[in-house]
Amino acid sequence: MERKNTFISPFYRPRCLAAAAPAGKAKLTHPGKAILAGGIAGGIEICITFPTEYVKTQLQLDEKANPPKYRGIGDCVRQTVQSHGVRGLYRGLSSLLYGSIPKSAVRFGVFEFLSNHAKDSSGRLDSTRGLLCGLGAGVMEAVLVVCPMETVKVKFIHDQTSANPKYKGFFHGVGEIIRAQGLRGTYQGLTATVLKQGSNQAIRFFVMTSLKNWYKGDDPNKAINPLLTGVFGAVAGAASVFGNTPLDVIKTRMQGLEAHKYKSTLDCAVKILRYEGLAAFYKGTVPRLGRVCLDVAIVFIIYEEVVKVLNRVWKTE
Repeated sequence: MERKNTFISPFYRPRCLAAAAPAGKAKLTHPGKAILAGGIAGGIEICITFPTEYVKTQLQLDEKANPPKYRGIGDCVRQTVQSHGVRGLYRGLSSLLYGSIPKSAVRFGVFEFLSNHAKDSSGRLDSTRGLLCGLGAGVMEAVLVVCPMETVKVKFIHDQTSANPKYKGFFHGVGEIIRAQGLRGTYQGLTATVLKQGSNQAIRFFVMTSLKNWYKGDDPNKAINPLLTGVFGAVAGAASVFGNTPLDVIKTRMQGLEAHKYKSTLDCAVKILRYEGLAAFYKGTVPRLGRVCLDVAIVFIIYEEVVKVLNRVWKTE
């Protein structure tokens, strides 16, 4: 009898998995592979999503205390293109690209290192431990890469809004910042950045771990379709946006050219609440939501696929 062709959904998960016998211990990912795969994924992702990051930062810097320069996302894009051309939407890309590669490398390297020690005897990582491993990865990337990288990026973008931009390029800008403020000038908003990145990665890896465990059931080595990995990543990204956008707003203000107005992270939060209201903490949420969902989906897809390739050419077991 001829078999009929049937469509098998990538979301399909057999209901009888709970009663099935364990499929063996899950394979561990070597931290070295995670560092390499994470760096590649981070570099590709930022080149795709930077314009939305630019718009988000511009809207957050467009404070209500002064007459708003932009009337929304579309107006921000229109004014930028009219004044600086399409290339204006990529102003500051170099600083973010130089940091995105090591940021993702540190994030995934630390996460895999911690998770390899946190998994149970079957090689399974539960959601709570996934959250803690994500928190550790987020804190490390904040201290080693994100804070100095984001400070330079925000200053670059903010500098473009001034009448006479003073930064001519990445290295020139970094040199000017260090010359004027010392190395400490690249670590403005460290507390807010650690809080933001720590909570960010804790939420994302918690959601990703939960969804992957749900899908894999009793088979920790069950393959996941790249499309499904992207969907899981987008959900994790959305959860992190709604969970810590206020911290992202505070971090952006603390790293802008007018950071001197704030005495500390707490002072920044209090002044935003007092003069701009609670809604100001969610300014730039829409462009950030679109960027982050795409960002996380792309990063996890590329990361997982690169790890698969590395497992074939780089034997570590």
